[in-house]
Amino acid sequence: MTASSRGSRAAASLIRSSKRPNGLICSECISHLSPSQRTYAVAAEALKTQDAVPNSELQHLRRTPPVSTSPEPSHYKTKAGVLLSRAPILTAPQTSFEKAYFFYQKRLNERLAMPFTRYFYFKKDSPSDTDWKIKAKERNGVAARELGGYNPYSDLGWNDEILVKEKEMVEPRYISEVLVKDSKVRAVEGKDGMAVEVKEGEEGILGVGEGSVDRPLGRITDADRKGDVRRLDRQLARTLYLVVKRKDGGWGFPSGELVGRENLHQAAERILVQTAGLNMNTWIIGHVPIGHHILKPRYTYSPDSTPSLAKQGEKTFFMKGRIMAGQADLKENLFGLEDFKWLTKEEVQKVVADKYFSYVRGMLADR
Repeated sequence: MTASSRGSRAAASLIRSSKRPNGLICSECISHLSPSQRTYAVAAEALKTQDAVPNSELQHLRRTPPVSTSPEPSHYKTKAGVLLSRAPILTAPQTSFEKAYFFYQKRLNERLAMPFTRYFYFKKDSPSDTDWKIKAKERNGVAARELGGYNPYSDLGWNDEILVKEKEMVEPRYISEVLVKDSKVRAVEGKDGMAVEVKEGEEGILGVGEGSVDRPLGRITDADRKGDVRRLDRQLARTLYLVVKRKDGGWGFPSGELVGRENLHQAAERILVQTAGLNMNTWIIGHVPIGHHILKPRYTYSPDSTPSLAKQGEKTFFMKGRIMAGQADLKENLFGLEDFKWLTKEEVQKVVADKYFSYVRGMLADR
């Protein structure tokens, strides 16, 4: 027997034992406790066949006006733009503080590192050993090549901060010159098997010497010197962006209208090919635009001040892209473009309209 059955029988016996109408339990409680009144099936059936639907409407939505189709979107055409960029190839130029800091770290490392033992690397009286002796003698016997003869094991080894007269030693140009000079072979093996010193400006016996070292390339390229803004090998420490010239003479980023059921990512890929050709290895990053530009429509007004659309507006959403190889080619572009440039953020500001730049400035990298 379940607990509910025992409770029901106890309640029924308690009701029957009550002799007074107003006994221990009131009539309302009796009606609820009586087993004959708890007809669950009947109550469930009544609820099942109930026609009334509970009102689940949110009260605050009654004050919201119904949504209607606005004619405004037809006054705009949606376009996809491409912010195609070439990432920086070189690191940013060092500040004067950074140059002094890294130079100090080099000297500090010389003090803390183990002394250099040349006999572990060079065989005695070999050309390599002779070459080392010649170069080490010129820099006060220290192992470091670009630290200006600083000896970390002398009595003044603690004085490793750069002096005013040594300020040119922190410049990359000076470091490059010193390393190039040190890399030139100063001793070679002669015909008799003995090491022979190569004098300054003299070719070595085995064809090595003064002119055998390749110099490192500089940060300034030929395109920078010529001012050629069409080449990608310029401004190597900055981000370059592709801008194109329209028929009306204005400059901007490549853009075009969406066709059919295209999304922005698909449209950006198509527009880039139709603008700059197939001779580029590019990548459209992501499916979400990084910015937008709005050009409002123009209206004409009748004598009774009724506006009519004269020219559609434009809503351009820009997708971010990268170029890894290749070059832009506008010969067969489908948008009537006349010219292109690869420009930095400051250079883009000079060629595009001020209002246009106010929309896109937040999308451009400062470096």
